[in-house]
Amino acid sequence: MSDLGTALGAFSEAYGCGAVLWTQGAPGAVLEVAATSGGDVTPPEGFARIEVGEIITRETALGQQLVTRLPGRTRAWLGLGPVADDDPEPRRWLRVLVPVLGEMLQSRWEASHAADELMERYEEINLLYSISEILGRTVTLEEAARTILLEVSDTVGADYGALLVHDASAGLLRPVTTLRAENAPPAVPIPIDDPIAVASRVFRTRHALLVNAGVLESSFEAPFRSGAMLSVPILWTTPEGGIPLGVVSLSGRRSGDNFTAGDEKLVSAVGSQIGTAIQNARLVRATLDQQRLESEMRLAHDLQMKLLPSGDVVAPEAICAVRVEPAEGVGGDFYNLFRLGNGRTGVLVGDVSSHGYRAALIMALVMSATAIHAQTTADPAETVAALLATLEEELRETEMFLSLCYAVVDREQRTLRWTNTGHPHAFVIGADGVASRLEATDPPLGLGGDQLHAASRPWDPATDLLALFTDGVSDARNARGESLGEAAVIDVLRARRRELPSRIVDGVFALVEGHLGRAKPHDDQAVVVLRHA
Repeated sequence: MSDLGTALGAFSEAYGCGAVLWTQGAPGAVLEVAATSGGDVTPPEGFARIEVGEIITRETALGQQLVTRLPGRTRAWLGLGPVADDDPEPRRWLRVLVPVLGEMLQSRWEASHAADELMERYEEINLLYSISEILGRTVTLEEAARTILLEVSDTVGADYGALLVHDASAGLLRPVTTLRAENAPPAVPIPIDDPIAVASRVFRTRHALLVNAGVLESSFEAPFRSGAMLSVPILWTTPEGGIPLGVVSLSGRRSGDNFTAGDEKLVSAVGSQIGTAIQNARLVRATLDQQRLESEMRLAHDLQMKLLPSGDVVAPEAICAVRVEPAEGVGGDFYNLFRLGNGRTGVLVGDVSSHGYRAALIMALVMSATAIHAQTTADPAETVAALLATLEEELRETEMFLSLCYAVVDREQRTLRWTNTGHPHAFVIGADGVASRLEATDPPLGLGGDQLHAASRPWDPATDLLALFTDGVSDARNARGESLGEAAVIDVLRARRRELPSRIVDGVFALVEGHLGRAKPHDDQAVVVLRHA
């Protein structure tokens, strides 16, 4: 509470009156002194009956003290004294001090609430990892679906549920697996145009739905519903949008409480991952008899590429163009884009060392984790530090490392802040054509160093261009083994810096394709270009 103590101290120094702030941890608990700059700290009697905006006067050993309750979610009371009996000034001081302290306590509550929510969302990352493990040990859709449903229901504490998959030829949602009471009848297919069934509505709208007991109760869902129900769409995410594959429905909350908006967000966040798991299971089953491992790796790579967002996700705050050209093998190149509010846009590009399934898994974990962490802070160092904490054990066990550059462009403040963990190809191209490198601030993640740093530079929204690319672009080799080189890429960026980002990206890939000729790329190639209108 040092900031509250500082505020009270400044007040007392300015007005010559002591101040005491009490807080109550929970209803019925005793008051505790949160901060003081003088005055009687004994908790006032009957404090719970004081209304917000009401001011009472009490006699203390040090003289008269005015006491009032602060507004907001935090249960807090403020006392000023000693004060003179006929002095009207302290009451006016209260009108100034109360809203200031109320805002400070509200900010503390919101920060604590955000931290608690972030801890809860780690369940999402654990669930993603569990689903990834499922893919490695199952070959049938039924087996994968059963395990996935158990994982999801355990995460939100539900006893009943169903995983339903779309049968396009019949227009039905067919239950692949269910969790139901022993005496409940078997689940039957649900028509996707059913007007009452929650699962049908969710599939048609592609949006999660949380309904209380007695609402939209359908005989189709009776075998796996008890009370309130939470249903989310199972989507296979592609750059063109989400393709619905089915629905997962959960019911019978073990705690007896209704599902919350937090539960809805958690299950919705992993809906696309469940869709990928189902899609992978289908693909594995379809390719078991022909080059199983090699084909599986290629398809996994394609799925990973389809998880990457479109450049339109940051519109209209910024104009962004992205393009990834995958190599034949499974790789670890990735990017992500975030709208951070208040005119700020986050742009991340990176590369996982090595190749293969483990690199693709790390990439998937990074995509999911950054989507969570980037929304909690606009500080790139804090976001990357949270990402490292999520991935640290996995990187250590696989002996992999991760280079990335995460830049936050603030249009309103005209600044660009970044954290760069050993990613060399990150530049700002100015109006004069000078290419300024966003230098590394830290070693690659997984190679030591827990303290992440951020750097900053001015940003001109009218002229500056942010360009990030992976080493598959600059290291592209032709049939003679000659590397394209970073300088050639920068020359294209300079020459096209005033054009639309999409035209700039096309120019870079035209350069790469011309250099490669008939040679096949040996690595994934990713380019992200962003500017403001």
